[in-house]
Amino acid sequence: MCDTWNGFACTSFTFEDHPAIVVFPHGESNGRLALKTEYWGAFPQTELLLLQKGFHLCYIQNDNRWGTAADLDRKARFVEFVAGRYGLSSRCVPVGMSCGGLFAILLAAAYPGLVSCLYLDAPVVNYMSCPCGFGVGHPLAENCDEILQALGLESISRLLAYRDMPLDRLPALVEAKIPVVMVAGDSDTTVPYCENGLLLQEAYEAAGLPLAVFIKPGCDHHPHGLADPTPVVEFILRHP
Repeated sequence: MCDTWNGFACTSFTFEDHPAIVVFPHGESNGRLALKTEYWGAFPQTELLLLQKGFHLCYIQNDNRWGTAADLDRKARFVEFVAGRYGLSSRCVPVGMSCGGLFAILLAAAYPGLVSCLYLDAPVVNYMSCPCGFGVGHPLAENCDEILQALGLESISRLLAYRDMPLDRLPALVEAKIPVVMVAGDSDTTVPYCENGLLLQEAYEAAGLPLAVFIKPGCDHHPHGLADPTPVVEFILRHP
């Protein structure tokens, strides 16, 4: 059981047989909830500023990092549980970095009523780009095997025909008009922006939806986040 996380009080517990954590803001809550969708504890600068602004922060461990239905449905129930337990709005802010970005997109598409806005950071949108490495990236054979196993697919050719990638759910995000703030490096060789985040950017710009994009010149996949996350947090605060 945890007592503190980066100087903030927290509690850890098991939810539906999965480790979970809730971190509490100092002082008065603003009634809002942020959900780290994957890679708990990694590059936490934005989450720390959200906590300082009165957000609660939560996380539940995934079965895998490829956004399968069981994980998404459990996350939705977890958000509703945490919101009810602590008297918060159930419209959370998914914080999705890399594969966490695919979770955030898929969760928002499946449960738009549980999402106020999205913070995406170098998000995986197109599985052909990442993990498979077709295009400007580099093939990641080990991760290809990992995603095939997670999705229950027999081969890359079956993944080529798979129609439940985040890019396939962009129309649902557009229809739900969910605001998005996105950060990415322009030199990302793991999740190239031109094959991933740019697809979402183009869809949102075409629809005239609320979108803020921060591109970091010369930055590869890491580090995630902005050196000063204030612009990201200000966007989130404007979209309750």
